[in-house]
Amino acid sequence: MYSIIKLLFLVLFIEIIMPQEAYAYLDPGTGSMIIQVIIATFASVGCTLAIYRDKIINFFKKGTSDDKNEK
Repeated sequence: MYSIIKLLFLVLFIEIIMPQEAYAYLDPGTGSMIIQVIIATFASVGCTLAIYRDKIINFFKKGTSDDKNEK
């Protein structure tokens, strides 16, 4: 039973690493679109963190002097 599973994994591994001919075409604009998506992701995460910065800082602070005075 285990030898069959090992054989299947070996065949799958060999199939994955063996180079195959791909008759595909990537449009030159595809690379710039991927870069734009990556930049937009970082920008949106940065803006979100900037908006919620105080809430995040207060969440990770424990036992500050402001919290002690309010009690």
